Amino acid sequence: MMVDSTLAQIEKNLSEAMSILGDEQREPQMKREKAGFSWTSIPGPLQRDGQDVATIVHQVHNLIHEKMEGEEPLCQHRVQSVGEQGHMALLGHSLAAYISMLDRERLRRLSTRILSDTTLWLCRLFRYENASVCFHEDDRDGLVKVCRLLLNARYEEFACEGYTVLSSKQPVIYQSASCRPGLGQHTCSQLGLPLSSLCTVPCNTVFGSQHQMDVALLDKLIQEDSDAGKLPLLLIANAGTPGAGHTDKLSRLKELCDQHGMWLHVEGVNLATLVLADVSSAVMAATRSDSMTLTPGRWLGLPAVPSVTLYRHEDPALSLAAGLTSSQPVEKLRALPLWLSLQYLGQNGIVEKISHATALSKHLLMKLKPLASIKTSVEDDLSSPVVLFRFSQDMSGALGGRSGEALCAGEKEVLDTFNRWLGEQLSQMVSSCGVDVVELEDEGPCVRFSPLLTAAVLGTQQEDVDELVDRLTVLVPVMSSTVCLRQDFREETHRRAPLLMYVEELAWPGLGAVRFEPQAEGMDESRRKQELQKINYALLKKLQELNTDIIFSAGPETGAEQDCVYVGLVTEDVDISELVDTIAAFGREIEENGRLLENMTEVVRKGILEAEQQLQKASEDKLLEEGLLRQLPVVGSVLNWLSPLQSSIKGRTFNLAAGSVDSTDATYLTKAQTDKISVQDTPTSSSKRSAGQRLFRRSNTSDTSSSNSTEAAEDWNLSPQSSSSHPDTSTTTSDTSQHTLSDVIAEETEREDTEREDTEQEDAEQEDAEQEDAEQEDAEQEDAEQEDAEQEDAEQDGVSQADQGQS
Repeated sequence: MMVDSTLAQIEKNLSEAMSILGDEQREPQMKREKAGFSWTSIPGPLQRDGQDVATIVHQVHNLIHEKMEGEEPLCQHRVQSVGEQGHMALLGHSLAAYISMLDRERLRRLSTRILSDTTLWLCRLFRYENASVCFHEDDRDGLVKVCRLLLNARYEEFACEGYTVLSSKQPVIYQSASCRPGLGQHTCSQLGLPLSSLCTVPCNTVFGSQHQMDVALLDKLIQEDSDAGKLPLLLIANAGTPGAGHTDKLSRLKELCDQHGMWLHVEGVNLATLVLADVSSAVMAATRSDSMTLTPGRWLGLPAVPSVTLYRHEDPALSLAAGLTSSQPVEKLRALPLWLSLQYLGQNGIVEKISHATALSKHLLMKLKPLASIKTSVEDDLSSPVVLFRFSQDMSGALGGRSGEALCAGEKEVLDTFNRWLGEQLSQMVSSCGVDVVELEDEGPCVRFSPLLTAAVLGTQQEDVDELVDRLTVLVPVMSSTVCLRQDFREETHRRAPLLMYVEELAWPGLGAVRFEPQAEGMDESRRKQELQKINYALLKKLQELNTDIIFSAGPETGAEQDCVYVGLVTEDVDISELVDTIAAFGREIEENGRLLENMTEVVRKGILEAEQQLQKASEDKLLEEGLLRQLPVVGSVLNWLSPLQSSIKGRTFNLAAGSVDSTDATYLTKAQTDKISVQDTPTSSSKRSAGQRLFRRSNTSDTSSSNSTEAAEDWNLSPQSSSSHPDTSTTTSDTSQHTLSDVIAEETEREDTEREDTEQEDAEQEDAEQEDAEQEDAEQEDAEQEDAEQEDAEQDGVSQADQGQS
């Protein structure tokens, strides 16, 4: 009962821990608790008092969901879905820790039983009879231990003399050029062998798959090494290359290894199909190999499950010396997580998962075949666990039968760039499919769909594959039209030289890049660079304000030309000539406005000096006209009252637009300010757009598919930039009617005229009001003066009467 209660407590604690770690609702609360300071990233001392399990697990949860500066939230990453079978694998690690505390005899008996069961099940599942099993965390360690086994077997004194015995006959390990990068180097490093002991065999160049090892060339290399006194030791073959998923000719390679006394080791994702009832003969040949490495954790979606190497060797002592087996019972408990998971899934569950993954590959391959401009690269057109496809455009045909000399330079580099962008977009749009981009030597970048590695982890279903194809059907037409119009964009830009300069940017998945060149003369290099940067930055902002579905941006963050305007993807109905005209016109407008602002300072300075001179002259004229007496404080007031003087000095106004000082006669005459320079009407484009027609679109285009692809592209906000990590310079588009550049300028001019007329009307009304107030003040002043005069007359009469009375 004590053991049962302990096991129950382990299971309970694990369930509670997984519940806390998987509770995504706690993330907002955790963010509020840590607002303003991230204490989890700072190491601290161990607390004096212990903490309970729940507190520790909550701390782990906070560490998992902690978002560092510049890092994407956890929800944007592919997170493995831990199901019931995943819980069983995690429970295995807890049970292994508990079982290791049992007495030695009980531990030995239990660990041996677990190892024996797991070995038997794996050998029967993968049709590899009479084999031993080695469990290891790093999937490369199995190959290293097999090589160490061969060194002990082929060199009798290796156990005593060590590596000194290798000097007489250097061992050679052969691998395909399509093997995992760094696999051979890692093996030599772990064994202490020089890199000269590693021989890379090229793949086929004429016959067969270009991802399969060239068997004839391998035979030649082995014979040459044997003649040179070397020892051919081991051959690493692939049952599913890491990039393309192709399988080497294992039957022929096995015969060649037997002929030269070599060991054949096989690895690859296609080994998972050995559990199915229908297995291809190429993969079935792997069961004749001397060893092979399996990764059931990735194939079945099991977390923290070790990799497995099955091998056939009769000497257990050499296997023990090589580390393939262990005499420690605790080491045998590595098989416990897999032992529990295999029992939970059962044989039918395992076969079902592998069958589901292969069915997804078949479904995608069937959907891709009808798509134009999509080229698939699979080993078997009927059944292939790995599907590779890439965007392929016939440039000469797409450009209307132009000659090869008229093609855009770097055609292959451009297509490679578009394929990298395509893979990134599909990975973000349909993350449940787990597609990625692989770089192949001959084909270049390709989009890879390998459900055997991702479907069990991400839970990929057939609906996800359909969504992937739907997204692809929208992206491909836009990419095709963009590739076709790149040359037109280049030619139109060259026609507008020297205003515009085409920037050759092969790493940009869009229409292209253009730079506006300032036309001012007499500027030094530093000043010209600043002016170029300022104009192109303003040009980019102005283009982004246009209500269009074309994306304008500053380009990639790294490795891109600076001070350029990058034009994104376009549809086939885009008028390239109008687009380039708009860019040139906006650039000219920005440059002219900049020149006006630069000249404004000098104009204002000269105008102020002229105004000061005229004011000084007006003051002198006023002094001569009024005389010296009128300038005295008391006398001047009496003279002005007795004999008012009508001044002939006129007011002045400073016209900023003309940079001149003008008279105010016209202002007082019309009671409104007038402009000396009349604004000319801005010419508008003769071509009128129909209602709802988009900017930069040809009016005679009626392609329904192009319209549909454009609308879908807008819904998904297609931009050549990735969500990486660089700033978003795209603008939100809408479905309102568009105008040409001339129409926009005309509307802006009309709006400015209306505002000016309103301002003049307000000024006139204000002048009228001020004049009425002045007239009213004059009338009041006259009344007051009249009253004062009457009062003085009355006082004078009183004085006269008093004088008469005294007389």
